[in-house]
Amino acid sequence: MSDLFVQAFVYLLAAVVAVPLAKRLGLGSVLGYLIAGVIIGPFVFGFVTTEGEDVLHFAEFGVVMMLFVIGLELQPEKLWRLRLPILGMGGTQVLVTTILIAAATLVFGFSWQTALAVGLILALSSTAIVLQTFQEKDLMKTEAGQNGFSVLLFQDIAVIPIIALLPLLAVSGVGDSDGHSDETLVSELPAWGQGLAVLGAIAAVLVGGRYLLRPVFRFIASAGVREVFTAAALLIVVGIALLMTEVGLSPALGAFIAGVVLAESEYRHELEGDIEPFKGLLLGLFFISVGAQMDFDVIASKPFVVAGVVVGLVALKIAVLWAIGFRFGMGFDQRTIFAFSLAQGGEFAFVLFSLSEQEGVLASSVTDPLIGAVAISMAITPVLLLAAEYLILPNFGTRPEEERAPDTVDESNRVIMAGFGRFGNYVGRLLRANNVGVTVLDNNPNHIEVLRKLGIKSFYGDATRVDLLHAAGAGDAELIVLSMGDVDTEVELVEKIRAEFPNLTILARARDRRAATRLLKVGVEHVYRETMDSGLAMGTDALGMLGFRRHQALRSARTFRYHDESHLREMAELSDDNHLAPISEARARLALLEETLQADLEDEGHVERDAGWDTESLRADLSARARRDDSR
Repeated sequence: MSDLFVQAFVYLLAAVVAVPLAKRLGLGSVLGYLIAGVIIGPFVFGFVTTEGEDVLHFAEFGVVMMLFVIGLELQPEKLWRLRLPILGMGGTQVLVTTILIAAATLVFGFSWQTALAVGLILALSSTAIVLQTFQEKDLMKTEAGQNGFSVLLFQDIAVIPIIALLPLLAVSGVGDSDGHSDETLVSELPAWGQGLAVLGAIAAVLVGGRYLLRPVFRFIASAGVREVFTAAALLIVVGIALLMTEVGLSPALGAFIAGVVLAESEYRHELEGDIEPFKGLLLGLFFISVGAQMDFDVIASKPFVVAGVVVGLVALKIAVLWAIGFRFGMGFDQRTIFAFSLAQGGEFAFVLFSLSEQEGVLASSVTDPLIGAVAISMAITPVLLLAAEYLILPNFGTRPEEERAPDTVDESNRVIMAGFGRFGNYVGRLLRANNVGVTVLDNNPNHIEVLRKLGIKSFYGDATRVDLLHAAGAGDAELIVLSMGDVDTEVELVEKIRAEFPNLTILARARDRRAATRLLKVGVEHVYRETMDSGLAMGTDALGMLGFRRHQALRSARTFRYHDESHLREMAELSDDNHLAPISEARARLALLEETLQADLEDEGHVERDAGWDTESLRADLSARARRDDSR
């Protein structure tokens, strides 16, 4: 028992140290776990040796939980909405890549079972690395991001039939003897009996998940004890894993089926939240175990084989994905990002290689160099994307949005709007509704097309260009409304307006308090935080629901606004290198605001209540109160 605790301590310590470092280097958590395993493994420091297999068997349960969570996320409505890119692009990628890799494997003299298994496993890409990269580079909403997500989703679904197929590819004399070949409840039955048992187990999961588990969860949830619900979630996953194992199926397959059945349950989010921490921890241990058991002697003895697999795998995947992107009408830029981002092997490869050894499908002499090649291909993914962004795209890419010339502005109005998105459209529509002419400038061509379809005349162009502002009539306009969202761009534009059009009044949108402070620092008098009004409106309604009179709630909101805006302007005047002053000043301001609002409720005679509706009266009222406090 003490040895197991020591092993667990070493594994957890390695994860805590290596994973944050890997994330900082842009390598992702999966590679961080693998690197941690390599470092503590027998080929570097030797903190864990063959005893690590005990932890590996325990950690394999994380794979079962991962498939359960994936099933929970695959709602039928979501699948139906993405059916064309999922089936078209994802299905084509997996099928073509599997065939080509299997054919290449056959050329080297392997059996068709080995070739097919290797092709299926290497056809998958890294969901963890690709999605993390898309999010970090803000690519999820692009065409490459959406199509890449569809392909990865198909691959995640394809893991299930691959897991079910691998035992059927078992080759006599290959693999370990302690895998799934153990005696089961149905191993003594004839073939037709085993088939019926398998169908019965799957039917039990489907029927039980749909009709039995919901009332069970409802009964457990009514007790209001969170840990019991967590225990029930774990019980279901463990129970299904045991059932599938006893009928000779993969426990991950049963967990996935149960997850899909519960995907539309009202307890889906609760189940996912309860399982997620255990899944993440056990998966992390699994990947560390894989890293610790990577045979670097084999890799070192066959460096050219591993390098050849890496180069061949990446090149083949880029070619297949490039062709698929071309077939589905993707532009050069998006097609390049799409192909280069999905060109690596995936984390499921480690799971499937381990399962293949257990089932006697692949020998360790085959999986050891392939595991190393997959890990290397995942590690070079950031380098591939950098190469695509900085070497290929600038020279050969077609960037229609950047090459499009600005529109010719043929009108002049009292108001100019830079940006007409989710914030600016309210301002613009209100002004237009009151017969105030507005010249709209936006550098998003999609916004321009939508606005023109709605009958709102707008012009494409970069509002930070002084010549475009001149063409838009900034010299004669009275106001310019900045609602672009990016504070750096807004600050740049403010500085140019101050230099070229000093008489133009600027109204600027700020995403948050920090953006508002920056705009105030460059001299913008009229700054509007996009969340402030909605937050105060909600607070006012909440006070009303709690029994406050309407005028009291509104007056408190106005008092709060005045204090907050005054404080914001004071903070904007502080030096940027004074880091402690804003915190201490904010605490003092918060205490003063609470005292003021409390006194406002208790003091009935200092001012008429109706004066609270007027900002100037409110300012005079607060100043008088401050003088009274000072005199005390």
